Amino acid sequence: MSERERSTPAQQPESGQPPAGDLARVLTAVGPRLRALRQERRVTLAALSEETGISVSTLSRLESGGRKPTLELLLPLARAYRVQLDELVDAPTTGDPRVHPRPFSRHGQTFIPLTRHLGGLHAYKQILPPGYGRGAEPRVHEGFEWCYVLSGTVGLRLGDRELTLGPGEVAEFDTRVPHAFSNPGPQPAEFLSLFGAQGERMHVRARPAERGGNGGPGETLRTRPS
Repeated sequence: MSERERSTPAQQPESGQPPAGDLARVLTAVGPRLRALRQERRVTLAALSEETGISVSTLSRLESGGRKPTLELLLPLARAYRVQLDELVDAPTTGDPRVHPRPFSRHGQTFIPLTRHLGGLHAYKQILPPGYGRGAEPRVHEGFEWCYVLSGTVGLRLGDRELTLGPGEVAEFDTRVPHAFSNPGPQPAEFLSLFGAQGERMHVRARPAERGGNGGPGETLRTRPS
């Protein structure tokens, strides 16, 4: 070993810095995660570009891996999707299991996210103000939803059926059936919602609510916990 080799310390990663291989894997995974999130939210590149100020070509290259993700790009995307920044980059867990939800409003109701992960089932606490949903047009989209009423009164319009759910009652339904929520009561209504964009389904023990339904596709099930 030469004198120079003996006097030169080996290069070591700075304390607290991830190995280069781990960093490369994290950055490589960002593009597919962004594409999956945008498709799950049913947002076009053009609409996302308008909201974030990032060009369509840059967004497309970012999702395909042709553009390196930077804070300048990820911060406006995190704001647009209303998620934590570490969800976009799949940051490793710090050992703290707590979720730090950031409430947001959409269509006049308040959502409090109860899950962090982008894929699979999503859990929310939803709050409907008094009188919410009067005359609302039912919506249709891919997925399956399960809801549990915490307080107040929740109206559920599903196809040609009208249901009124009280505290402790549960309903599950295919979101491809036209549906709309409302609050006919004088107080805010709160309920827990589990939603699977790809049709994931919660299985609960329930009895058919009306007319002897068998719980098949599109059938609303309604029950109180035993």
